Amino acid sequence: MIRTLVVRGLLIGLLAGFVAGTFAFVFGEPRVDAAIALEEAAAAAEPEPDPVPASASAGEAGHDHAGAAGHDHGEEAVVGRPVQKAGLFLATGLYGLAVGGVFALVFAGLRGRFGPRGDGALALASAATAFVAVILVPFLKYPANPPAVGDPETINSRTALYVVMVIVGLAAVAVAVATARRVTAGPWQRRVAAGVAFLVPVVAAWLLLPTVDEVPEGFPASLLWNFRLASLGTQLVFWTAFGVLFGWVGDRVAGRSALPPAPSSG
Repeated sequence: MIRTLVVRGLLIGLLAGFVAGTFAFVFGEPRVDAAIALEEAAAAAEPEPDPVPASASAGEAGHDHAGAAGHDHGEEAVVGRPVQKAGLFLATGLYGLAVGGVFALVFAGLRGRFGPRGDGALALASAATAFVAVILVPFLKYPANPPAVGDPETINSRTALYVVMVIVGLAAVAVAVATARRVTAGPWQRRVAAGVAFLVPVVAAWLLLPTVDEVPEGFPASLLWNFRLASLGTQLVFWTAFGVLFGWVGDRVAGRSALPPAPSSG
């Protein structure tokens, strides 16, 4: 059964990844192009560097040239924009495969123990919970930024902070589930208690973790906002498609297995 669920998760994750990739291509890539155009325009407006003295070593001259070329996102970049756009579907497909496999294993552990009894409802509830914990909670503290936003020297610290928020989101879900199981009152009381138990560590992390604001002065607010909406929308499309498809297939399989066997003709 677990093997069947994992295969189902991989296939549906791959399909949902392509659906999300299509959304990102239509709504996200134009914002990336606009941000790259701003970055390249700003780089072109900078004064030309002083010529390299004749006494400078060849290694220093090569380093200067490589540094100038390292910011090129266009056709002359190491990986041009057409290739990057095509690679978007590969990235979202691989993301879907990884998420689908992990989701199927978690789903197998939850089945019959937590949440709704039906596979369809459990899949939707699990996908919605994963979206909130892994995507929405970190995003609200550290939203995605387009090219030309962010200091390359702080990428490690920013990545670490984002991972911490992911861990906080998952831990908050675990605390909320444990709280709901301990409350013996009615369903509304359990839901309120679980919601409070979820929000307490999340809000505490939002308040205590450092804020990262590296948006350069003069960067268009509309472009930044639209890029972040497209980024969050891509994840919402992925998790919605994945949850709906995984639940629909699960209900179909459960419905077929519940049918009485056909009478024999003999």
